[in-house]
Amino acid sequence: MVNRTILVGRLTRDPELRKTQGGKSVLNFSVAVNRQFNREQADFINCIAWEQTADFMANYLTKGALVSVEGRIQTGSYEDATGKKIYTQDVVAERVQALESRAQRQEQPAGNANFAPSYQAEPQTSYSNDTKDEPVLDITSDDLPF
Repeated sequence: MVNRTILVGRLTRDPELRKTQGGKSVLNFSVAVNRQFNREQADFINCIAWEQTADFMANYLTKGALVSVEGRIQTGSYEDATGKKIYTQDVVAERVQALESRAQRQEQPAGNANFAPSYQAEPQTSYSNDTKDEPVLDITSDDLPF
């Protein structure tokens, strides 16, 4: 069995790093991903990053950043204040890669990245210069629900 997902989209808000009581870094974020056949519609996928990946995102990424997220889907549930059971579904990010630099995002249309810093759950940094096959997402801050 395989539980693996890869997303390419834009962050819907600036990452806000939090710490657990045990001192671990955690970051909840969502990614706006255009639908394949209808570029006017997007899905907003909730994600969570831990430790070094969370630190990387908080230090280097902002709202609107084009990213790829690799990870696994995790489901859960909790009871709200009224006792109603709420079901959750998140992508636990094991690797996050910036597909464009901040300067490129401000100067060029999305998808024309030549510099792509990333962070994996293992302490490695990778760079990618091959972006000709990356999808171009046309999402502006006005399109985001936040």
